[in-house]
Amino acid sequence: MAMKRLLTVAVLLAASSLFAMHKAAADDAAMIKSAESAAPAAVASGAAIYAMDDKGAMRTLREGKNGFWCMPDSPSTPGPDPMCGDANSMEWAMAWVEKKEPPKGKVGFMYMLAGGTDGSNTDPYATKPEEGNNWIETGPHVMIVNAMDLMKGYPTDPKPDTSRPYVMWAGTPYAHLMIPVK
Repeated sequence: MAMKRLLTVAVLLAASSLFAMHKAAADDAAMIKSAESAAPAAVASGAAIYAMDDKGAMRTLREGKNGFWCMPDSPSTPGPDPMCGDANSMEWAMAWVEKKEPPKGKVGFMYMLAGGTDGSNTDPYATKPEEGNNWIETGPHVMIVNAMDLMKGYPTDPKPDTSRPYVMWAGTPYAHLMIPVK
């Protein structure tokens, strides 16, 4: 009788483990699909796919082969925000996340073709609309990051016309050119 119970427990544990592995694989597949929606297929299909946990640690979902990276939509944000970019844009993004100075002389390019989470146009760290933080809505766009001198002449208004190119987070080290694609 004890052997039969032990065997039953072992089968249940194995089934539970297989279910958890299947669920994790399905979750990873969904995150990869979300990440790939940020860029043209020619870029996204060969890009490394990373997912960030709630503590900011990165996990590789797929190795890349073309020098680009993509990340899936973040469930903690109010709108779609999958993104893809080149290596320079990853350095810029990590500097922003870590509140460090972006690397000098490394212009980056990013795609957000599924749209972008609504956010503050003036505060890189705002998490919700508040008085004076100039919350805006963005649609599908591309970004040129870490190109301070190249953005001269583009609007830097706190409440820009988001249907035209403009500078987001003007006056901060993380200022970048937003270029709508629709």
